[in-house]
Amino acid sequence: SMHAANHPNTLHLCENVWDVDIKAVIAGRKIGLAWFSPDCKHFSKAKGGKPVEKHIRGLAWVALRWAGLVKPRVIILENVEEFQTWGPIIDGRPCPRRKGMTFKRWCTQLRNLGYVVDWRELRASDYGAPTIRKRLFVVARRDGQPIIWPSPTHGPGLRPYRTAAECIDWTIPCPSIFLTREEGRAIGAIRPLAEAT
Repeated sequence: SMHAANHPNTLHLCENVWDVDIKAVIAGRKIGLAWFSPDCKHFSKAKGGKPVEKHIRGLAWVALRWAGLVKPRVIILENVEEFQTWGPIIDGRPCPRRKGMTFKRWCTQLRNLGYVVDWRELRASDYGAPTIRKRLFVVARRDGQPIIWPSPTHGPGLRPYRTAAECIDWTIPCPSIFLTREEGRAIGAIRPLAEAT
C-alpha cells in the first residue's frame, strides 16, 4: 500500500511471482529495464546458522524467466552481498563445497540468453544515502551498450557522508532508552526496557 501511495500509476500485482502471466502484463510493450530484488533473508549473514528454504533462495530464477520470455534490454538484480555464494542446499543448509555454484550457473544462463553480465558490491553511503548498507548489484544488458558503474559521490576527498541524524525529527519527544524502569514509568514511557537490556 505504501508503494501504491507513492507510485499511483504503477501496476501492482500482489500475487506469487511465479503465477504472473508475463506476456499479459506487458501487453506487447518492450521492456527497457526489469528490476529484481528477491527475498534476501536466506542469503544474509544476519540469518545466522538457521536452515534455509530452497524455494525462497530460488526466487532469482524468475529473472531468467523474464529474460527468456520478453527479453528486457537491461536487467538489474539487487540483493545482499552473500547472494554471490548461492549454491546447492543439503539438509536445509548451503553446501560449503559448492558455494557460489548456482550463482555462476544463473549468470551463465543470462549470458546464454544474449546478456553481458557484471556485478559490484556498492555501499549506499558512498552515493549520498545516510546508511552504510552494502548491497550486491548485478547488471545484465543485451542492447550492446556498456555497463557503466557510478563513481562514488561521498567519502574521503568527496562530499561528506550523510548521517542518519539528518533524517530524524529531533523535535518529537521520545524517552531515552537509558532511563531506569522507574524513570520511564514516571514520564509515561509505553513499555520500559527489561532489566537485562
